[in-house]
Amino acid sequence: MTDVDASRRLFIAGAALATAAAATSPAAAQVGPKQPGAPTAPAAADYPKPPFPVQQQPWPGLASQMNPRPDHGETSYRGSGRLAGKRALITGGDSGIGRAAAIAYAREGADVAINYLPAEEPDAREVVELIRAAGRKAVAIPGDLRDEAFCQRLVEDAFRELGGLDILVNNAARQQTKPAIAEISSADFDATLKTNVYAPFWLTKAAVARMGPGAVIVNTSSEQASDPSEDLVDYALTRAAVLNFTKSMAKQLAPKGIRVNAVAPGPFWTPLQVSGGATPEKLQKFGSQSPLGRPGQPAEIAGLYVAAADPALSYSTGQIFGATGGGGQPA
Repeated sequence: MTDVDASRRLFIAGAALATAAAATSPAAAQVGPKQPGAPTAPAAADYPKPPFPVQQQPWPGLASQMNPRPDHGETSYRGSGRLAGKRALITGGDSGIGRAAAIAYAREGADVAINYLPAEEPDAREVVELIRAAGRKAVAIPGDLRDEAFCQRLVEDAFRELGGLDILVNNAARQQTKPAIAEISSADFDATLKTNVYAPFWLTKAAVARMGPGAVIVNTSSEQASDPSEDLVDYALTRAAVLNFTKSMAKQLAPKGIRVNAVAPGPFWTPLQVSGGATPEKLQKFGSQSPLGRPGQPAEIAGLYVAAADPALSYSTGQIFGATGGGGQPA
């Protein structure tokens, strides 16, 4: 390899890293002159740190009732056409990480269908408005992913309403903290497994039948997959299952030209936590054990969901994109 070739490769690598950083960081997306009336993105250093106010909501919880309210990138995410013309279905798209991904996908040029539980309708309406404000088509499909027949209908409806399906994001999850295995009922265990493992299986099975070369499936795993908490036994084992599912499906679907990647978050400030995912006491100091000393905001991980589906990263399949605030990530 010549010196010229080496320099060219270093330049290309540096440019790629800079592009990824700009997409992931809301603050970085603000580079350039600020237009009159343009929203200002919060700097990462300004995001809230524990202790947080005592709060609790019935499952599945609403982002609109959290204190402080999470940042999903509503006023900060800037797109650059990375998903132009794509059609995406995102489960759990009403709030948290799914909401951040929906906003980012729309601003990157994709039409987006979101799934959520009927109880989450207030949050979902906000997301639909944000997608439409980005000039993209929004499809809202409420329903319970624990029902196999509904999962099949969900994919069919999204495919029909969007005119096709290029991206499936299996993001919805159930997390309920229990201090001892004796307190995890069979009904609770069944609900967690069906939401976190069965549903991605059913949805992937239905989506693959309708997807063509260039399509992408993005799964949400967690740092819990390799470093499980003692009070999240059932949730943690489902995140490990999703990681394994991602890697095996990536190999199976590669010959079809369909990529499969996963994103593994660490502690993120979402309704998952305030609706039973953490005790009120644990919630007050949530994220404090991460090297950054705080939980992540959904806006800070949206860029990884874009990267996981970006056609420009066509050689990336079976990959795990991590965002744990310095806590490492599953292998």
